[in-house]
Amino acid sequence: MSDDWDSVTKIGSKAGGNAQRTTVARTQSEINAARRAGAVVATEKKYATGNKTQSTEGQRLTKVDRENEVAPPPKIDQGVGKAMSKARLDKTPTMTQKDLATKVNEKPSVINDYESGRAVPNQQVLAKLERALGVKLRGREIGSPLGPKKK
Repeated sequence: MSDDWDSVTKIGSKAGGNAQRTTVARTQSEINAARRAGAVVATEKKYATGNKTQSTEGQRLTKVDRENEVAPPPKIDQGVGKAMSKARLDKTPTMTQKDLATKVNEKPSVINDYESGRAVPNQQVLAKLERALGVKLRGREIGSPLGPKKK
């Protein structure tokens, strides 16, 4: 449904002759009725500039908006991914990414993204990974073993 503010839909007769009548449809039901009747339906953009000169203010504001683009969210550090894969491979028996994903109830692609440094860090997922692997993945001392459980 293309209900643009600046668009005009014209409905004309299917019979080609010289006296082709053009009607402006204002509602979607009028357009549908014209299509059912077999009329030619065309949509055109309407530009209301008149004799006024164009202001460059809009262009300047667009440029300012583009300068203030939102930065992409930070990705996880490569050291965290290396610590994860090392801890996973040091487990006996060796744990695959799929095994780890099943253990922390995530998809294998999430584990792959974390280990390769493409993931946006999620504290809940990191906490589950820390518990499953038994190593710290947050704060200082990344890769060191977790301490005993707190009581």
